[in-house]
Amino acid sequence: MKRACIVISITLLLLLVVSLTLALLQKSMPLGDKVALVSIEGPIIDSLDVVDEIKEYVKDNSIKAIILRIDSPGGAVGPSQEIYDEVKKASAEKRIVVSMGSIAASGGYYIASPADIIFANPGTLTGSIGVIMEIPNIEGLMTKIGVRTEVIKSGKHKDMASAFRTMEKEDRDILQGVLDNVHEQFIRAVAEGRKLSVDGIRPIADGRIFTGEQAKGLRLVDELGTLEDAIQKAAELAGISGEPEVVSKKNRLSIMEMLRSRFPKEIADMFPSVKIKFLYAP
Repeated sequence: MKRACIVISITLLLLLVVSLTLALLQKSMPLGDKVALVSIEGPIIDSLDVVDEIKEYVKDNSIKAIILRIDSPGGAVGPSQEIYDEVKKASAEKRIVVSMGSIAASGGYYIASPADIIFANPGTLTGSIGVIMEIPNIEGLMTKIGVRTEVIKSGKHKDMASAFRTMEKEDRDILQGVLDNVHEQFIRAVAEGRKLSVDGIRPIADGRIFTGEQAKGLRLVDELGTLEDAIQKAAELAGISGEPEVVSKKNRLSIMEMLRSRFPKEIADMFPSVKIKFLYAP
């Protein structure tokens, strides 16, 4: 009995060693050419997971191309810019193909623009090249219920986005200047990513949306097609013959991810702050 336990233990240990060895070899030596699928769904709130995933695939020698499946109305400016920069860097190492789902607008389009080829469905909603800032004003309500706020500040414009007072013209001009600058960054990024002129992008960068079919005519997307079409094109660009193996991360739903995706907009809006967004929000 004791001898049998020893044999089983040694066998299990050997299996563990072999499994670890194969895993390490797979990372350092390609065991067949693959394409990776990175899914970006819902509002863009942060960039960490997407950036890390793209970096991991760039380092993997067996991954010959990366497909970004985007189904997002956009979101925060900073994270959108960080993903854009990572896609741009990755495109110098691997072929990058975008597949747009039902919507890839504003920040969702921003992150798609540096790809080698962009696919959209004919009815995909995309474009919305613009910036928005929403600041609630509850001054009238506060006056009606007899509540007022006392503000102590160190600078004249420190509370210019306050929900408790009417915005003054000088404050509005400052914030409009900020938005105009970020909008210009958006236009330049799209022009660079799509290899078009800034003057060619500017007339259609007024926040309007387009269908995939319209966007193709404006050279904002390259092809009309499905995710499967994008996968086949990625394999073709990477020189993979036959049916490519597609790898992707398994969905892991952490408590933080659940909070990020489920936190109601109405609750978030109870806490006023300056939020500049690349967001299509009808």
